[in-house]
Amino acid sequence: VQLQASGGGLVQAGGSLRLSCVAPGRTFRSNAMGWFRQPPGKEREFVAVISVSGGYTFYADSVKGRFTISRDNAKNMVYLQMNSLKPEDTAVYYCVRSPWNDIYAGRPNEWGRGTQVTVSS
Repeated sequence: VQLQASGGGLVQAGGSLRLSCVAPGRTFRSNAMGWFRQPPGKEREFVAVISVSGGYTFYADSVKGRFTISRDNAKNMVYLQMNSLKPEDTAVYYCVRSPWNDIYAGRPNEWGRGTQVTVSS
């Protein structure tokens, strides 16, 4: 069972992208979901997390107000709507599945394959 992110691509600064992640398996509805990213030459960093019900979300300061995380429990999907993109948002984006505290602490249990987002200036 593997998480698979999609929706990345090349976009100009100020543009938008929507990332999707399919999370197969019964544990989707009992785990928080999140997004991390790894900019070129840098370590992976937390982006956003959403609770099991979808009622609680938390964002990194660098994306707050521009990115929105959401989930569809009926479809086992999690999304990341990214608006007002900046060149510094360029990274490989990964979706993750784990208890909220693990994601918040930067130690999610399960990582998906990433999708590349490139923002040109």
